[in-house]
This record gives sequence, C-alpha cells and structure tokens, in this order.
Amino acid sequence: MKVLLTGATGFIGQNLVAELIYQKFNVSILVRQKTNLFPDTVKQFIVGDFGSSPDFSASLAGVDCIIYLAGKAHVLGKTRGSVLRDFRKINTELTLNLAKKAAVSGVKRFIFLSSIGVNGNQNYQSFSETDIPNPQEPYAISKYEAEQGLLKLAKNSSLEVVIIRPPLVYGNNAPGNFGRLIQWARAKIIFPLPLGAVNNVRSLIAIDNLVNFIITCALHPKAANEIFLISDEDVVSTTELLNKVAMAFNKKAILLPVPVSLMIAVAKILGREADAVRLFSSLTVDSSKARILLNWRPITTMSRQLSKIKANEKII
Repeated sequence: MKVLLTGATGFIGQNLVAELIYQKFNVSILVRQKTNLFPDTVKQFIVGDFGSSPDFSASLAGVDCIIYLAGKAHVLGKTRGSVLRDFRKINTELTLNLAKKAAVSGVKRFIFLSSIGVNGNQNYQSFSETDIPNPQEPYAISKYEAEQGLLKLAKNSSLEVVIIRPPLVYGNNAPGNFGRLIQWARAKIIFPLPLGAVNNVRSLIAIDNLVNFIITCALHPKAANEIFLISDEDVVSTTELLNKVAMAFNKKAILLPVPVSLMIAVAKILGREADAVRLFSSLTVDSSKARILLNWRPITTMSRQLSKIKANEKII
C-alpha cells in the first residue's frame, strides 16, 4: 500500500513513519522543506509553506491512503477571531484542499487526525461518537469544521474518510504538558507539586496505541467513513498520572494536597483559568466502537509506554 503523510516530522508523525517502514508500506511525505529524519526509502515532496495553497498534484500519483497529521496547535498574542482564522487556514482549509485533490486523483482513503476537543473539554460521562459535538476553543472548532467538510466530500465522491479524535497523546519526546511532565520527572531532584488532591478521571492514549490504530484504519474495510474516539484502557487522575510518571523514573512524587478550588481561584487571578480547568476536570473516552467494529485493542499499557520512555533515555 502506498501511503502519503502530512505532519510526518512531528511527534506522532515520526513514530508513525517508523512503524509504516517497519511494516513495509510504501511511504511518502509532504514537507515544507527537506528533512533528514527519515531514510531515503521515504520519498519527500517539498511543497513549501502549507499556508500558501501548495501544489499537491505530483505527490498524489498512485497513492492509496493519505494520513493527515499536520495541524496548527498554538497561536499566541492574537484576538480569538484572528486566532480562529489562523487555525482554519491550516487545520480546515488546507485539509479540505488536499482531500478534494485526493478525491479527483483517485486516492481511496483519507485518514484525518482530529481532536477529542471536538466533543468538548470535560465530561462526567465518557464521550462517544454519538455525542453532539461541542468544540469550545478555536483549535477544536477548526478541526470540527474540517471533519464536516471531509464527511460532505465523502458523500459526494468515492473518497473514503476516517476521522480519529484522540485525547492527550503521550510517549517519548511528546510535546506540550506531557513533555513538561517528563522533564519534571527526569530532574535529579523533583520538586513538590500542589496536585495531591485532584480526584478527576482522564483518558489518554499511548503513542504506540495511536500509531497501531491509525494503521488499522488504513487497512480495515469497515473503517471507511467512520468517526472513532480511542484511548488506552487505563484511566487515571492527574495525581495518579504524576505518581506513575515519577515511578517510571524511579522517583517519588511529592504532591501537596492543596484544595482544587483554591488552585482554580489563583489560576483565575493569573488569567489561566482555562488551563486549570483542563488540568483538574475529568475527560474520559468510550472506545467501544473501535473494539466492536474493527476488533481493535490497545497494544500497550501506560506502565509499559512509560517504561519505554525511560529505556529510550538510557539509549540516548
């Protein structure tokens, strides 16, 4: 199978390309500029700035499946309206531009990595594919609009669309909050955190599980024109996650039982209320559709993925 990826140089993309190569897929990638991250067997199509209507035509010949991982996740120092416009340019318009050209070129399947944020930022009952979407932030709104455009395209063409909404993805070299958590655990002396009284419940997904699921969606006939919410089988509180990460690095977390209400109040004063809500609220995912329809199961556990991060550190 010939697979074309966007976002190949990112955290998820690098892991996915490595596994696709291992499984003998014919892999090509769309990149802004040439990269040395991959072997010569990975054909690179250099398209320059993704925000300037790049020409995809040469890259689509003979492609069976496109895996769309590219996306803008952060825009700083702008108003909400201008932030949403920036997100839409990459996460919505570029996605649909490539998908439309893929449909014309005879590409069979288009896999779009969306976000659990399309469902919402928190819940008391696990999100599922049948829930009414409730994106709250510009990033999630732009992803949802891309989903809607892709599903409409699938109805009006022969292109099969698969949409995946993962929660937080973790693994070696993960960016964002999980990356900062690993840096905390790797320190010679890990400093105390005021997070010993957080009783939330969170779903996450290990990078090995996400990569395995994406490849399953590339191959499985029943994945066509479906939306999937996926996660690890483990669910953890923020407090439990901190303890697990520290243990993976043979450390003991010192977590002070500061009341969550007090921390949210302080965060509000500092203008970080939204970040605090994400940290302290619950967000769980029902992955039963993937298990039933595709017979998919996570291939690793949180403990094994964390151990793999520690093992990789020793190799480096």
